[in-house]
Amino acid sequence: MSDASRPTSDTSRPPTSDTTLPTLLVLDAGPDVPPPRLGRLAGRVHVRHADASTLADRLPSADALLVWDFASHAVRHAWPGEGPRPRWVHTASAGVDHLMCPELAASDTLVTNARGVFDAPIAEYVAALVLAMAKDLPHTLALQAERTWLHRETRRVAGTRACVVGSGPIGRAIVRVLEALGITVALVGRTARADVHGPDELDRLLTRADWVVCAAPLTDDTRGMFDARRFALMPPSACFVNIGRGPLVVEKDLALALTDRGLAGAALDVFEQEPLTPDSPLWSAPGLIVSPHMSGDTVGWRDELGAQFVELYEQWEAGRPLANVVDKKRGYVPGH
Repeated sequence: MSDASRPTSDTSRPPTSDTTLPTLLVLDAGPDVPPPRLGRLAGRVHVRHADASTLADRLPSADALLVWDFASHAVRHAWPGEGPRPRWVHTASAGVDHLMCPELAASDTLVTNARGVFDAPIAEYVAALVLAMAKDLPHTLALQAERTWLHRETRRVAGTRACVVGSGPIGRAIVRVLEALGITVALVGRTARADVHGPDELDRLLTRADWVVCAAPLTDDTRGMFDARRFALMPPSACFVNIGRGPLVVEKDLALALTDRGLAGAALDVFEQEPLTPDSPLWSAPGLIVSPHMSGDTVGWRDELGAQFVELYEQWEAGRPLANVVDKKRGYVPGH
């Protein structure tokens, strides 16, 4: 194996060689998902492809890894310990919990994510869910399917209160959209600062919230943060939305809160196990909107992810500092 593929302390630059191009390994997302468009890098990088079965064999000879299959946990299992490994890993997702393992966290390999691509689309999706629940649209559609005419009154959203948990770009985009609807929003983050409440204020804010939106990263501190105790703090008229990561919510506790009318409604776009199994009780939980992890996926989103990676690669190729560098111990890109 050439020295070009061995790790060094300079993780911001690709290996330099007069005869050998850097090797980019792409973890593909399966035959039904188009590969990333990397034409702009033609002649500047040697692109190889892998799936879960070949990833471990090919990782040591790669200089960079593009995790195009952002739902795969293959990197966790295939990441090498000592010895050659990629110096840079980019995942085409906002979350990094699917690839982070102790060996990767302890290495000098840079990890970047797709921060910035999903902010506005997810914020729009959350606003749509809030409006749908306030205006009882799921019930309206169900009544239409039954050809039933039933006049009802619905809620106004202007003047209500929301608590958004997760102060990254997605959480902040959600705040902007909800405030545009006339909703007063409290933003909760890992640490308190000028416009962000600290985690010690979360319980108090939940008791006053009409809408609770979870947009937090998945870490040891946030796993299972929304459980029976926290659902019990929310008013019975409150609605809960999770567009963060599935394991942030204790799903059986949410289902029970909805069944017992402890909550007025909820919407989940992410789940502990995906896809959601046909026998999951969540399908029939009263007042729950289920969507298949699609809140950020608008027309052309994969092209945006590919273009973002190409821009990052050109930064890496030129030896410039990379954007979207993940703090591997925290599990997300730190705020500024």
